[in-house]
Amino acid sequence: MFGQLRHWLGPVQECSPLGSPTGKQKLRHSAQIKSKMASMLLRPTAAASSWASRLGARPLSVTAPLQAQAQTKSKKTLARPGVKNIVLVEGVRTPFLLSGTTYADMMPHDLARAALQGLLNRTGIPKDAVDYIIYGTVIQEVKTSNVAREAALGAGFSDKIPAHTVTMACISSNQAMTSAVGLIAAGQCDAVVAGGVEFMSDVPIRHSRKMRKTMLSLNKAKTLGQRLSLIGSIRLAHLSPELPAVAEFSTAETMGHSADRLAAAFGVTRLEQDEFALRSHSLAQKAQDGGLLEDVVSFKVPGRDIVSKDNGIRPSSMEQLGKLKPAFIKPHGTVTAANSSFLTDGASAVLIMSEEKALAMGFKPKAYLRDFVYVSQDPKDQLLLGPTYATPKVLERSGLSLSDIDVFEFHEAFAGQIMANLKAMDSDWFAQTYMGRKSKVGAPPMEKFNTWGGSLSLGHPFGATGCRLVTTVAHRLKREGGQYGLVAACAAGGQGHAMVVEAYPQ
Repeated sequence: MFGQLRHWLGPVQECSPLGSPTGKQKLRHSAQIKSKMASMLLRPTAAASSWASRLGARPLSVTAPLQAQAQTKSKKTLARPGVKNIVLVEGVRTPFLLSGTTYADMMPHDLARAALQGLLNRTGIPKDAVDYIIYGTVIQEVKTSNVAREAALGAGFSDKIPAHTVTMACISSNQAMTSAVGLIAAGQCDAVVAGGVEFMSDVPIRHSRKMRKTMLSLNKAKTLGQRLSLIGSIRLAHLSPELPAVAEFSTAETMGHSADRLAAAFGVTRLEQDEFALRSHSLAQKAQDGGLLEDVVSFKVPGRDIVSKDNGIRPSSMEQLGKLKPAFIKPHGTVTAANSSFLTDGASAVLIMSEEKALAMGFKPKAYLRDFVYVSQDPKDQLLLGPTYATPKVLERSGLSLSDIDVFEFHEAFAGQIMANLKAMDSDWFAQTYMGRKSKVGAPPMEKFNTWGGSLSLGHPFGATGCRLVTTVAHRLKREGGQYGLVAACAAGGQGHAMVVEAYPQ
């Protein structure tokens, strides 16, 4: 990982993820490791590399409190003189459903429209009071390529409101939100709706390139002879379709394969991954049962019943999770269907405004949207490490430390990806070797981390997850009495994002 194997051989005895401790090192650290592991839910097995022995496993208790008592905070606000305050007024989403289930007969703009209508109903904002609409999506339906515009028209927004669609893999709606922040900060707009949608039940499947070229030529043919000649050139192989895949164009590697390699490089065991997945589903079930997922809006699916909750939350047992076979690297991989996020249909929408405009219209904002950063790394060996690189940068921009953050919401693409990021963030060696930093930023405490579940359990519609993360941070800050929240996510192409959210005074 992170280059050729021999590149690791220098530091491997000290702390390389690909190396194992020497016998003396094992003896020296044995007592300390045993003491730490006894009190932790996740215990690295003997298969874990020296990352596990140096950094230890993170405690992932599923009994972390879902609702903390409100605390009195003395931290200063991040408001800056002369800088416009930009606020999250409201955030909603359709229920996130497993692809191929209740939404199967719909189209992406149907879900996006439902989210926009839910936002209108929740806020009561006049349909002509919004200045701009931005949506994120990844796998576009060609008939509605600018899905933001089609959904806005369908939801009844004024046809005078401009709308555009952005794509940045799993952080597409994060990009939609920060684009909205930019428009407001620049004085171009006062109220912007941002959101995201993904519809995996019906993805575009293309003919082969040779077949496409033949069909285009047929469309241009002027004589019967030309048409017959082109038809006669078609071979059986031309009829093979091109199926979409969650893979990197630059490397041709699937994201699951990358997650498996990343987990192996950081010594993240199958046990750790399964326990994190179980934690995610268990906490999501508690949050759903406790009515904490208040961003979900009910949606009447045409020809079907009303959908009012996510359907991918399925707490299981370690025994059941352990029976699943590796999904990508067979037979020795550790990434399975259960410790990976699943293909999901869903849409989200948020109303972002200048604080001045929001108060003038009688709204009570949920949170301030403060600093944010985007990062990019090598898409081959550091594809999913966006949170590790983005977190220290956004904290420095905000003048905060990790201990100042009360609520963490990280995107869970794979359990192995999350655990690898936590170990990278908690490593001085990784910070010094790969990030050019003097010391580590540290790993988030698990009692503050994704305590209402995450993408592994709630679902991950690629283009819609970012808005869910930010809205969840705002709701958790209010319920738990915190002041600062941190959102972080990885994305295809080796990219990543992080944002600091500040609670609005109650």
